[in-house]
Amino acid sequence: MIITSPKTEIEYRQYYNLRWRILRKPWGEPAGSERDNTDTKGENYCHHIIATDNNIIYGVARLEFTTTSQFQLRYMAVDDTHQHKGIGKDIIKHAEKYSRNKNAIELFLNARENALGFYEKMGYTVTEKSYVLFGAIQHFKMHKKL
Repeated sequence: MIITSPKTEIEYRQYYNLRWRILRKPWGEPAGSERDNTDTKGENYCHHIIATDNNIIYGVARLEFTTTSQFQLRYMAVDDTHQHKGIGKDIIKHAEKYSRNKNAIELFLNARENALGFYEKMGYTVTEKSYVLFGAIQHFKMHKKL
């Protein structure tokens, strides 16, 4: 598995499709709902991450540069057929290394309740209950010092 950033139009299509299939489609959300304005702002605002094998994307995430010292991990998803194979862990490690190289000292995220254990194993701590997505998915704000 290679952890990198999407570069071609095909990679970006796969990237957004995976985000939609895992994070939006199960709740009846339309294609396109997996995107926001930050996606198009460019590399000064965010860093897109993909986990690929043989040109197929199995995991995605996005780092958002909220301040110069604190970045937010968003839209993390791993294809259902490839979960529990270390892809999420590799994406987190890449995101943390990238953030440290950009002089960030902290990462935060809003984790779905079913993902809390994964992030806790990666060293993240719940700091507060945050929002409920689609009226059904409780999220928790988590932080990690880098």
